[in-house]
Amino acid sequence: MQRQAGVLLHPTSLPNEQGIGTVGPEAERFLECMSAADFRLWQILPLCPTGYADSPYAGLSALGLNPMLVDLQSLAAEGLLRGEDIDSVPSADPSAVDFSSLPRWKSGVLRQAFGQFMCASGAQTQLDEFQAANAGWLPDFALFMALKDAHGGVSWSDWELPLRRRRPDALARVAREHRDDIAFHVFLQLVLERQWSAVKARAEQLGIAIVGDMPIFVAYDSADVWANQDLFRLDAAGDPEVVTGVPPDYFSATGQLWGNPHYRWEAMREDGFRWWIERFRRLTDLVDIIRLDHFRGFAAAWTVPFGNPTAEHGRWEPYPGGELLTAVEAALGRLPIIAEDLGVITADVVELRRQFEFPGMRILQFAFDDGPEDAGLPHNFERNTVVYTGTHDNDTTRGWLESISSDTRARIRDYLDSPHDPQAWDMIRLALASVADTAVIPLQDLLNRGREARMNHPGTTQGNWRWRFRWEDLEPEILEHAHRLNVSFGRAEGAERA
Repeated sequence: MQRQAGVLLHPTSLPNEQGIGTVGPEAERFLECMSAADFRLWQILPLCPTGYADSPYAGLSALGLNPMLVDLQSLAAEGLLRGEDIDSVPSADPSAVDFSSLPRWKSGVLRQAFGQFMCASGAQTQLDEFQAANAGWLPDFALFMALKDAHGGVSWSDWELPLRRRRPDALARVAREHRDDIAFHVFLQLVLERQWSAVKARAEQLGIAIVGDMPIFVAYDSADVWANQDLFRLDAAGDPEVVTGVPPDYFSATGQLWGNPHYRWEAMREDGFRWWIERFRRLTDLVDIIRLDHFRGFAAAWTVPFGNPTAEHGRWEPYPGGELLTAVEAALGRLPIIAEDLGVITADVVELRRQFEFPGMRILQFAFDDGPEDAGLPHNFERNTVVYTGTHDNDTTRGWLESISSDTRARIRDYLDSPHDPQAWDMIRLALASVADTAVIPLQDLLNRGREARMNHPGTTQGNWRWRFRWEDLEPEILEHAHRLNVSFGRAEGAERA
């Protein structure tokens, strides 16, 4: 296997003057910077359209792409927008996404682009062909989004009963009434597919693989649940019977109550896990490697009765992860997958990961609390591992180092055999030097940013997912330093494991 290293950065964090990072030329420029430093992986968060709390882990669709990622300058270059259409962007802060005002403004600009697109000859044919090529998910998604717009953004559970229950006559009626709105959402997905394909093609040219994220659960207020209610554990009123979360843990004394509905596995078994297979198939079209979020949930998941205010009072419920992954492998072949095996890891989780030979994850920020036997310390790694300094759920490494106890800081100094207090680059070097086949570094750590650059605070719903960097932050010296380390530790292009 090839030793390799990568960078963790969601596209929304890319710089530009559009208020939010997009999948346009700035993404390709970022890939070129990565290539110059001999990083061979770009890890991203889910690309789905976001719903509750702007979280990519609470998407309105597991299969659609987020319209906020559309690059407006590229649309202007195609003649679908004018320069002045873009100049009025409401966000003036280049270091953070303004989710309070930006989505409404951008939707209005995209409506203008759609109107211009529909004036061209053959526009409807393009939409029809694209929808036909994605018939397994796009018609339901576009109708869901059009109806969500028509209902002021409220959850589908608050729509009229015939629409909640997907009565055929009601769906046919609203499909006629909202034909233009449905076409608009098909247009957005067509644009995103084209723009992302260009970014992915550039990554392939540069020898960079894209690591995409698949959350194990989907949001209740999503096209997935609305269109497949029989596959989820819902009661007669359409509410979840139980919801997802994790028990009290490192991040929260009351656990994390995610609120996603659980799956009705007996229904999924009946059709051979079709919904899951199509979900994997779709993601393999978009990325090169899949990170399975909350992998331990494929062995057993924490179920909390619907209506509980916290995740404290739940129970572990077995999940048929082996059956599911075997069905996916039979349908799609052996897929490159990373198992996010963090949290409460039991023997059945370890066995499931090893059964499919997925690499697991290790986080250096979790490694210095339990002595030399801690599995997160580099001397205990197995090679089939992906090591991170931290993830999107952690503080930045600098922020973490500034907040840890003096005892923990001393343990890190001893481990590094250094008299100096550890810095972010010490932890980066530790990850890259480790025996783990793959090392992934959040861009915030390469930039030595503090807690102000943290992406997410698990268990909270305010102020997350906003961070962005600026090109002037990514100094040539940073890329050169990373390049030297990747070469020194055999992670540069062409370096093979002994």
